[in-house]
Amino acid sequence: MRTSKILSLSLPPTLLQEAERLAKKEGRTKSELFREALRRYLQERQWAELRRYGAEQVRQLGLKETDV
Repeated sequence: MRTSKILSLSLPPTLLQEAERLAKKEGRTKSELFREALRRYLQERQWAELRRYGAEQVRQLGLKETDV
């Protein structure tokens, strides 16, 4: 039984060519490349959310970010 789902993705031709070139250069599939890109994007979003939360806490406590 498959542990993953198939997704259809639309890309401009130039972006697809870049993805194909990079996948070939790194010796991996386009699927692996896009999975890693999405994981990194989600991770960056989580960090950005955490930074916003921290900045809000600093503001509410009347501190400066340099105090933290």
